[in-house]
Amino acid sequence: MVQRRQERDLGFLLPLVSDLTETQYRLVVLLQSIIVKHAEGAIPPVHDGDIAEAAGTLAATLETAGKGIIYEHQAVSVPAQRLSTELRRAVTELLDRNPSQQSRVERDTAAALRRIERGAREAERALAGDETPVYLKLLNRTFVPTPESVGGETTPDAPAKNLIIQP
Repeated sequence: MVQRRQERDLGFLLPLVSDLTETQYRLVVLLQSIIVKHAEGAIPPVHDGDIAEAAGTLAATLETAGKGIIYEHQAVSVPAQRLSTELRRAVTELLDRNPSQQSRVERDTAAALRRIERGAREAERALAGDETPVYLKLLNRTFVPTPESVGGETTPDAPAKNLIIQP
């Protein structure tokens, strides 16, 4: 039964990330770890719609910035707005670490956020019968955040890994 669950989960997740670049995939993993960590203590609780809304609004903000227009899109629900703020902090940190590649980081992050948005919107239909919030529970089942992926300290035997690989 566990193996069937894993196969079903991977059958949903793999098409979402199959055509992403390595950097975009790493961004998906990073952003998902932030979502999982944020959702653990969120009040009111985060639902799949909130995840989709937060990812979509932040992606729209980054896409708008890529066109040279400064406009911050806002999520409607309070949980989505709080999650969006948390995700935005991570994106700002990435941009601060890579100032010479700002447009590339924004473009790759927007692509990663769009995949998360799509996953959160499609999970309930694709994984019919699962307990809600389907996408969030899927992330909890398949994604085990490491300290370095969520910005924590690394252990002496686990060297820190850079999210963005410099060319």
